[in-house]
Amino acid sequence: MNDVRGLRVVVAGAGAIGSVCALVLARRGAKVILADPAATGDNASGVAAGMLAPASEALLDPAAARHLLLLRDAQGAWDRLLPDLSSAFDRSGSVIETRDPDALLHRARAAGVELEQIATGEARRLCPGLAVPGPFLFTPEDWRLEPRAMLDVLHAALQAAGGERVHLDAATLPTPDLLLRATGPGQGLMPIKGQILRFPGQGPARGPSLRGEGVYVAPSAEGLVAGATMEEGRDDRVIDPAAVETLRSRAIRLFPHLEGAPFLAMAGVRAATPDGLPVVGPTEEPGVLAARGARRNGWLLAPLIAEVVLERIAGPARSPAAAAFDPARFN
Repeated sequence: MNDVRGLRVVVAGAGAIGSVCALVLARRGAKVILADPAATGDNASGVAAGMLAPASEALLDPAAARHLLLLRDAQGAWDRLLPDLSSAFDRSGSVIETRDPDALLHRARAAGVELEQIATGEARRLCPGLAVPGPFLFTPEDWRLEPRAMLDVLHAALQAAGGERVHLDAATLPTPDLLLRATGPGQGLMPIKGQILRFPGQGPARGPSLRGEGVYVAPSAEGLVAGATMEEGRDDRVIDPAAVETLRSRAIRLFPHLEGAPFLAMAGVRAATPDGLPVVGPTEEPGVLAARGARRNGWLLAPLIAEVVLERIAGPARSPAAAAFDPARFN
């Protein structure tokens, strides 16, 4: 699309959504400034495990179950829009611990999700250190990325495309042709506090994520990540010792070698709409588009949101994603 060539755009918010949108717009010829006063990664996108997991989300999260097609489309949008970043993704899938494998397999078949039961030995081979006996299921459909590293990659690519990342509030910059708000809670969006744990030096850097009872444990180059709480209505980033201990104990049940291991607790605040999907489209302010409210799927949805932003700039937006993300749906 060349509809944005020469357009002066300020993107407010340098998390996953803002960073991807800024890069996509810059590569199509817009003059982009990505503005966020916070340090890179000091937001919900940095306090994350980097899951791009449409299968697990749809099977395990009731709020996401009806959005599987959109979530899959979003995952594919990474390769459509940013194929040069494909090597950054760990496409190892997810192992799921469940007390009722038959029910989950039935749900997967009904949804068209690729899911199979695997032996305990195979689960332990895929997830080194895993100690619980199962039962276990496996889906190859889920991906993962390294959030902080990916933010650095996106910002470097933005600069290479002629854009700029500035540590300023967007309100302090000259008025652009278009302001894209890709910020967190506020303006009708519900805050959701999320706390996660990182165990430096523990576990492999790559491989399947494990979804257990009330916790996931994901491999990472920075150490295993265990998370995450979903505390609706909370907009503080204070570490809660009780929530931390709950996450830690659940992770240790799965991986006993984490007992006594040093860990870092982190908290971020996400933004959510009533239906769990983002709002992407015009606001009541002239010249301002919103691209916000992805709940806990900011990394997964970011490139699909960028596609909808391009649609909105070019003219009437007719794609299924544009309709699903339309801010007017709540009117």
